[in-house]
Amino acid sequence: MKIKGITDVFFDLDHTLWDFDKNSALTFDKIFKSNAISVNLNEFIEVYEPINLNYWKLYRENRISKSDLRFKRLDDAFRALDIVLEAEQIHMLSEDYITWLSSFNHLFDHTEEILNYLSNQYKLHIITNGFEEVQHKKLTHSNIIHYFDTITNSESVGVKKPHPDIFHHALKQANTSSEKSVMIGDNYEADVLGARDIGMEVIFFNIRNDAIDEVIPQINHLSLLKNYL
Repeated sequence: MKIKGITDVFFDLDHTLWDFDKNSALTFDKIFKSNAISVNLNEFIEVYEPINLNYWKLYRENRISKSDLRFKRLDDAFRALDIVLEAEQIHMLSEDYITWLSSFNHLFDHTEEILNYLSNQYKLHIITNGFEEVQHKKLTHSNIIHYFDTITNSESVGVKKPHPDIFHHALKQANTSSEKSVMIGDNYEADVLGARDIGMEVIFFNIRNDAIDEVIPQINHLSLLKNYL
């Protein structure tokens, strides 16, 4: 069923348009080789991904700093694999990771197709909790930045999704209202509940097929947005 009355479409970036997991794995492969770190990439990724998600949750809740997130997610992953690295090495890897992450820019299937489709009918925007110095590069290097009228980053606003202030800031920047806007993202707490709580329509990009209690529009492929918009 089409969502009526929408003029502005807000997207999350990582895990929604930009294929974070694929690009992250390619980045780790590069920096492990360049730093002569002997580790099985698949084993590392399997351990690292849940650790990273947990640290991002703590970061959203302001329970750890940006620098702690960058360091501890790597330190914990190596410790889980019984690989001993000096703190200096981990700091170097964390810097290299941020440096090279935006050099890989795989998007989810049909990202550009759906952005072309939507941009003919709506104004498009980004709201992201990702690091400000990296997110702009991702959008630029993946050649999709021109689709978006505004880009709202949590670091510039001072609060992270799901805090209502970041959504209000994004709406004000876009010169629109919650009643005329829809938020699309992969994080149920940060994107869906955060946007819904201030009155925005929401669509859950449920790529992990998470079970949710409520009846909320959800998709597992970007092309299915045409069912709603």
